[in-house]
Amino acid sequence: MKPFTTRDELQSHQHHRLHDVVRAVREANPFYAAKLRSLPAHWESLSLEALLRSIPYTVKSELVESQRAHPPYGNHLTYPLTRYTRCHQTSGTSGSPLRWLDTPESWAWMLGNWRRVFEAASITPSDRIYFAFSFGPFLGFWTAFEAASSMGCLCFPSGGLSTHARAQAILDSGITTLCCTPTYAIHLGETARKEGLPMERSQVRRIVVAGEPGGSIPSVRSRIENLWPGARVSDHHGMTEIGPVSYECPVHPYSLHVLEDGFLMEVVHPKTLEPVGPDQLGELILTNLGRIGSPLLRYRTGDLVRAAQPERCACGSVDRVLTGGILGRTDDMIVVRGVNLFPSAVDEVMQAIPGIAEYQVRIHSEAALSNVTVLIEASDPAQDADALIRQVETRLRTAFSLRFDVEPRPSGALPRSEHKSRRWLRE
Repeated sequence: MKPFTTRDELQSHQHHRLHDVVRAVREANPFYAAKLRSLPAHWESLSLEALLRSIPYTVKSELVESQRAHPPYGNHLTYPLTRYTRCHQTSGTSGSPLRWLDTPESWAWMLGNWRRVFEAASITPSDRIYFAFSFGPFLGFWTAFEAASSMGCLCFPSGGLSTHARAQAILDSGITTLCCTPTYAIHLGETARKEGLPMERSQVRRIVVAGEPGGSIPSVRSRIENLWPGARVSDHHGMTEIGPVSYECPVHPYSLHVLEDGFLMEVVHPKTLEPVGPDQLGELILTNLGRIGSPLLRYRTGDLVRAAQPERCACGSVDRVLTGGILGRTDDMIVVRGVNLFPSAVDEVMQAIPGIAEYQVRIHSEAALSNVTVLIEASDPAQDADALIRQVETRLRTAFSLRFDVEPRPSGALPRSEHKSRRWLRE
């Protein structure tokens, strides 16, 4: 679909698409038939904002309960099972995993969204794209691969290969684009250097990352780009249950445009659920407009964002901007002695400290208080461990006005993952 050039055109399209979705699901989809009983009889004459606000929110626990009560796929499907051709699953990092089904139509719609992500990153059919994933049940791997293939790109899967074998293949095959998580881009680059691979031969010019907030954190991005000389990071985000959601602004790094021709977005206060103003921190609410077979209406994503004032961007897009990308999650924040801590904020500090190969944060709860221990692994085992510990303690105390306990770990002791990195553990 050709991008819209004005907000009025975009909102007219959204209004029509929302009508299509509501008509389709209020009778045929048992899950949403129950939730939409409260719609007024004259719902079709409501404005876009009024219609949207008359629809109840959807939360993940409802979807989990739907699949528990109606195994294995739940009752939030609009069509008979024979219409569906794809099954994927959420990672389960924020609760019980969900199985998610798609029709050929919704699958094609998501591939179109991914092509927008790639085009915004200046990827063309001449690119050779390496997908550094094991291609498990998570939707993002498969949609990204098929979208790139449909664009005419030469696509390389890497399931089952070691990190060294992947790095070698990237050099040998003249790969120009790498797709992976921010954490794995760092691990892949560091492994290649430690094992003496000639990274000066790398032709990678673009690294498309997702799965973690790191792609829009300046220190994380800088670390990745230093490990991959000549490459530029492009961020993106999406969810298995909602699909590909955003693409990085080509003009303003660290900002994500929401694909608003496919989604209605709201930003609300996580506790009051009242709308927040431009540039105010809030929870991202999404309504899917192109996945009628397995829809989500006013879905509470749990992602914390700051949405800029709606206006035409310097890149030409009228899609709204999430400044700084995904800033954290409502379920990630912890309070330590009255200070709100988000993993993304701690990550920005840690990634900017030279000499840190990997880290892990452990939260210890004692009565009403929480204490934080940061485990660190030095990139050079020969460096002064005490000096590195003092530096980490000082940087964290300066950033958050809190004392952190910092402990060293041997090289290779802390876990790495090609999927979402789980650096925060509660004990």
